[in-house]
Amino acid sequence: MSETTTIESLKFGSREINYELSYQDRKTLGIRVYPDCRVKVIAPLETTDENLKTKLKEKAPWIIRQQLEFLSYHPLTPPRKYVNGETHLYLGRQYRLKIDSTLNPKSMKLLSGRFLVGTADSKSIEAIMSKWYRKQAEIHFQHLLDVVLPRFRKYNLSTPPLQIQSMATRWGSCTPKGKIILNPELIKAPKGCIEYVIVHELCHLVHHNHTRKFYDLQSSILPDWEKWKERLERMLV
Repeated sequence: MSETTTIESLKFGSREINYELSYQDRKTLGIRVYPDCRVKVIAPLETTDENLKTKLKEKAPWIIRQQLEFLSYHPLTPPRKYVNGETHLYLGRQYRLKIDSTLNPKSMKLLSGRFLVGTADSKSIEAIMSKWYRKQAEIHFQHLLDVVLPRFRKYNLSTPPLQIQSMATRWGSCTPKGKIILNPELIKAPKGCIEYVIVHELCHLVHHNHTRKFYDLQSSILPDWEKWKERLERMLV
């Protein structure tokens, strides 16, 4: 028998939770929140509408927390133009792009509050800047990882491998084998935001899920993490 999925919604306070609903031969209600903030609900066949709504309202705060957690990792920076005068972010500050014909066509430098590039071709500028951002990400991310790691000394964490990788819906992640993966776009955020993401991923090497112990550890390592999380959400929009 094929599984039928419908799109439903639940009003909770000022928020509306949209979710995919399907029924299966199972004993318990299953709820999953995905990185793109989709919510999928799998209910037992005998579940009544009233019972389903009751259980979903009980779980609504958790669902919203998960969505907000994923949203904080979404790279939401709008597309920038690669033309004279456009502003681009770097470590939380805005810098204007200036085409400098005296520079090598493949070169770029940050000088006197401006990004200077030696070509007027927008596609070439984008490629040059992307390469420069990635290089800076490699330098700064590794430095901050080295700074933060000693705070986890009591947990005997060895220095994890660090990988810079573009991700559509995450600022960072960690693999089961302990590798930390960070999005190069994060280099556009303030250092405090980058530190927060690194701390978050290192905490996952101790506590894999977002449990109370996870958040207690995160708060002990970075007491003002909520400030940096909020700033990350607001700045890169």
